[in-house]
Amino acid sequence: MFSGTYQHSIDQKGRIIIPARFREALSHGFVLTRGLDKCLFIYPASEWEAFSAKLNSIPMTMKEGRSFKRYFFANAVECQLDKQGRVTIPPVMRGFAGIDKDLVTIGVNERIEVWSKDEWESYNDVEIDDELIAEKFADLGIMI
Repeated sequence: MFSGTYQHSIDQKGRIIIPARFREALSHGFVLTRGLDKCLFIYPASEWEAFSAKLNSIPMTMKEGRSFKRYFFANAVECQLDKQGRVTIPPVMRGFAGIDKDLVTIGVNERIEVWSKDEWESYNDVEIDDELIAEKFADLGIMI
């Protein structure tokens, strides 16, 4: 399980440092892909397999489902950490997420999200209606 918020910078070769507390879970490889909300997702190999199985359960006859699968699979890259705990972010993914210097890495339970610092700050500036969110969770059977 991943949690916490960490700030780093990307180096001139497009590499980012993965927080030390996340590295063991990624030691057997992981998948980097486009995320939602203009960030990148990192899934440990086992979590990627579980996520992939969920996506594969979407019928091919469902147009939105095909698009959703393409969104994640077409942009997925299998990765390994280097000896310093870094990973190279491909230029197209850096462009998608707006990552050019400062970034924020956050743990979100089964995955890691990588955000440009500016995007993360902008995302967090939005006022969250926690009562509405609690009601939506209750509708899903999740009691807080």
